[in-house]
Amino acid sequence: MPYTTPSPLTRLRAAVVLAPAVSVCLVAASAPPVPLGVGDRLFPHLGNPGYDVMAYDLSFTYSGDATEPLGAVTTISARATADLDRINLDFAHGTVDSVEVDGEPAGFASAGEDLVITPEDALDEGDRTRITVRHTSDPVHPENRQGGWVRTADGLAMANQADAAHLVFPCNDHPSDKAYFTIRVTAPDGHTAVASGLPEGRYPAGDGATTWTYRTRHPMATELAQVSVGRTTVLHRTGPHGLPLRDVVPTRYRAALEPWLEKTSGQIAWMESKVGRYPFETYGLLMADASTGFELETQTLSLFERRLFTEPAHPVWYVESIMVHELAHQWFGDSVSPRTWSDLWLNEGHATWYEALYAEERAGRTLTARMKAAYGASDRWRAAGGPPAAPEPPEPGRKTGIFRPNVYDGSALVLYALRQTIGVPAFDRLERTWVTRHRDSSATTADFVRLASEVSGRDLDAFFDAWLHGEKTPPMPGHPDWKATEATAPPAAAK
Repeated sequence: MPYTTPSPLTRLRAAVVLAPAVSVCLVAASAPPVPLGVGDRLFPHLGNPGYDVMAYDLSFTYSGDATEPLGAVTTISARATADLDRINLDFAHGTVDSVEVDGEPAGFASAGEDLVITPEDALDEGDRTRITVRHTSDPVHPENRQGGWVRTADGLAMANQADAAHLVFPCNDHPSDKAYFTIRVTAPDGHTAVASGLPEGRYPAGDGATTWTYRTRHPMATELAQVSVGRTTVLHRTGPHGLPLRDVVPTRYRAALEPWLEKTSGQIAWMESKVGRYPFETYGLLMADASTGFELETQTLSLFERRLFTEPAHPVWYVESIMVHELAHQWFGDSVSPRTWSDLWLNEGHATWYEALYAEERAGRTLTARMKAAYGASDRWRAAGGPPAAPEPPEPGRKTGIFRPNVYDGSALVLYALRQTIGVPAFDRLERTWVTRHRDSSATTADFVRLASEVSGRDLDAFFDAWLHGEKTPPMPGHPDWKATEATAPPAAAK
């Protein structure tokens, strides 16, 4: 999630520049290229039909200047799931120099935020293909568009959620199409590059530069990819059952951050006691020296603002609970990803749930009190942004606007009501079964409803329909005295 701070509720055969005002068509097809999408209700043009990405191989060359475009090569291995004479990729912020499909030059053009590729030979359903795009990756945000690269005090990091990975590299930018990643970063000596997954070595690249390589052992959604390059230090330690932990910190803040980083192993052990073994090959915190306004659960390397830890404006228990929130996302949102963005409540509701449960068990911050407060505000949240599983679409230019209070505490409230309904033992079995059954895949709200009914041995369709889709918050089981505050009508629009 982009977990906003300080509060858990605020939380392109010539070069073609892909930008809304520039479009050069080199496709020799009768019909003009058009942007496509997988039909996501909240992001209708995000993702692309007709193929399944199996792997990404990303190469970035960083000059040492975080305001200059990076040289980049993106290679995509995919399988066609339909007959294709064109291939659409999401890509909206860079210059494409060339495209090859299976080693042969291909035509390409921009259409909206899509890179539309016309291969020499059409693909048949079931064909495997390899698409190579040579391009730039611009760390300077386009006007009125945030996300993708984040410029830090000493380099760059990445924040792609919800729909910004295609501002960094060509991809099928939707969490329903997860893939394995190999990431190579070439940077001037004196810089350190770290990415999602485990290191596969580094080697001199000439001209005073080094290339660092990382590879994921599990599939990953594009919105969860992380690349950090800067004058940073990587700290290593061992977590539960020998899990390798690595943290990336601005070198000058190492001593101040160490005490916080030492808490991670215990937090992983706590989460494992709740939902089972940590799902990935490594974990760690990327303490970015940047002002983002949020924290983010990038896979195996969660992104945090450094100042959250070195400029404490919050009590220790609160900061620790935020750490657990992003850790919990490794199970809920990363390992089990949302099939559509309307399923976001499954990510944020669960991460908020374990954040609150940790605060209760470790700091005496009562879960019931937090849920009662959320219940009081729930009707207002539903009126303002839609019910948990049917959030209203984001406003233009504010894609992260789907991250509203009702997908955080409002969705945790649904889980609380579910536990009240089916009991703690069934609820705990459900949580463990969910992350085991859907590990390394994407899942839907309907999948969760079905599993909850299976585990509890009762039909929960009506319960979930009311709690996830209703305009009003249902009565809380076991707490008939809880009252929701009436939502006030919004002011009339000026005319």
